[in-house]
Amino acid sequence: MTTIRLSNIVARSFWGVHQDIKRHGHTYYWMKGGRGSTKSSFVSTEIPQLLIRNPECHAVVLRKVGNTIKNSVYPQVQWGIEQLGLIDKFKYKTSPHEITYKATGQKILFFGCDDPQKIKSIKLPFGYIGIVWLEELDQFSGMEEIRNLNQSLLRGGPKYWEFCSFNPPKSQNSWVNEEQLLDDDTRLVHHSTYQTVPEEWLGEQFFNDAARLKEKNEQAYRHEYLGEVTGTGGAVFDNVEDKRLSDDDIAAFDHLYHGLDFGFSMDPLAYVGMHYDAKREELYIFDEIYQQKLKNSMAAEMLKPRVKNDRLIADSAEPKSIAEMRDYGLRITGARKGRDSVEHGIKWLQDRAKIYIDKRRCPNAYREFVTYEYQRNRQGQFVSAYPDENNHAIDACRYGCSELMRAGGLRIFK
Repeated sequence: MTTIRLSNIVARSFWGVHQDIKRHGHTYYWMKGGRGSTKSSFVSTEIPQLLIRNPECHAVVLRKVGNTIKNSVYPQVQWGIEQLGLIDKFKYKTSPHEITYKATGQKILFFGCDDPQKIKSIKLPFGYIGIVWLEELDQFSGMEEIRNLNQSLLRGGPKYWEFCSFNPPKSQNSWVNEEQLLDDDTRLVHHSTYQTVPEEWLGEQFFNDAARLKEKNEQAYRHEYLGEVTGTGGAVFDNVEDKRLSDDDIAAFDHLYHGLDFGFSMDPLAYVGMHYDAKREELYIFDEIYQQKLKNSMAAEMLKPRVKNDRLIADSAEPKSIAEMRDYGLRITGARKGRDSVEHGIKWLQDRAKIYIDKRRCPNAYREFVTYEYQRNRQGQFVSAYPDENNHAIDACRYGCSELMRAGGLRIFK
């Protein structure tokens, strides 16, 4: 293997872990940490090294959802191989995603766990699966799922290395936060932050953004950048506050945004009117419509005096309703959609310094925001997923703020 100085590609916080991996000190390596901690980069350099040192081993890299592989773990492992100076020693395939070490035929295979049958039916040319990486561990449903995966993967060989990387969820009641507290002699739990990473690796802007968030919202900074568990329950939004708004307050709002989530029989049509203070990063929700069995013609008549000539951004999944609303005189468009829009939209809302909601004017929006919790697994533990229920005003808020999110660098809507 080409000799590469460890300090040139691995942050110093991982040096001890690297040595533990080389001597097979543990089987399971749980790599937790905040944004920019380079834990995924570290794992992506360890896998090729382990493969070369153990010629009977193959590697499997897993994400909870298969369509995230193309833009996440596959290029990340390629990056790790390149950093090791080994890019020409491997060949690369994308349908399906796999990387092969040319000298031996050892493979790095990539799978989404939304298709478990593929994992159960893995066929190898020789040897066994000795290396596994579960990226974004918190997105899996719990230890029962992890054990089932391990029963399919970790068999037929003398030794194994399993890497689990994740950003700790806010809630201590999250299954992954509870599990990593348990004593297990076969598991090494390692916590890392951006603070041990050379500034030139992440860029000056990254450190400036971290300092800015720390000043604006220290709790959010501790969770996002330091990887700390800052919540005690499963609430998604801890930045919501009731604020009584007068007519004069609302008349003074000058940066207005309007969002609409369609519904009819079971789900309500939900509209929210908002003002955003970009300097303070505060969102004000001051108006709502929340009603079932509301025809588009009736909704349009209720919306026109609220929206006036402003832009109304709606769920683009209903182009027919959008066209009807436009015919009724509203300046309405569908939210442009991209991958992971729900997650990124909620993340943007979580990152605001405050979300002020007048619960007298907007009782349904307030109820949704303060009661919205992460999903639970069968053991009752919270997982890092958002339930698609009791979130109609929240969705309307995401749509209405979609242009603000795009301006802030988030990917567009799904």
